[in-house]
Amino acid sequence: MKRLLALTVILSVLPLTKTNAQETGQDKLGSWRMFFGNVRLSERISISPEIQYRTYEVGSNFNQLLVRNGFNWHITDKAAVTLGYAYISTDVTFEEPSGEENITEHRLYGQFIIRNSLWKFKSVHRYRFEQRFIDSPTNGNATQYRARYLLRLTYPITETWYVSAYNEIFINLQEPIFGQNRLYGAVGYKWSKDLRSEIGYLKNHFTGINFDRLQLGFWYNLDLREGRDF
Repeated sequence: MKRLLALTVILSVLPLTKTNAQETGQDKLGSWRMFFGNVRLSERISISPEIQYRTYEVGSNFNQLLVRNGFNWHITDKAAVTLGYAYISTDVTFEEPSGEENITEHRLYGQFIIRNSLWKFKSVHRYRFEQRFIDSPTNGNATQYRARYLLRLTYPITETWYVSAYNEIFINLQEPIFGQNRLYGAVGYKWSKDLRSEIGYLKNHFTGINFDRLQLGFWYNLDLREGRDF
């Protein structure tokens, strides 16, 4: 009788567990499509427009739209500081009920980037601080703060092909302290000195949940300094 009762409980819980996983989209491969620009205005100044479109499934089921732009001050060729703004619209549910309202966020950020080289490896360290103004239809308005650290390594295979990997950790300055961690690996191709693209895989880890994302990214540089060809 006890075994029968235990089996009944297990069979009752399993469908519920599967349903919860499907509602979050944790068991689905999603996608991020991204464009990163850099417009060099002078020896010291550049701007960096960016747009990302993220989905819960590959190419469908909207998750997030992120539009960001930064004003960069180049201290040296290998170091720069940035002040910027981002607008984010997020659908936090995997399912798409009618009449659903997205969470919107206005974000101010500052960052410091330093680049290094060791043998053929190139590394990027990025330190970012964000102030987030979040408007949720269900939870109201909130202001949150967080710090992020990214380490990226790139290794050339040929003059045009390369591989790249990064890890980025997010630390909240309010509870909960741990925000998320992103682990990424990709293959990249340089179409020209100013245009490159990457296709890669991202493991996005939150407390108690993980998302797998296929990424397609493009990077474009435009140099408007006097005397430069473009």
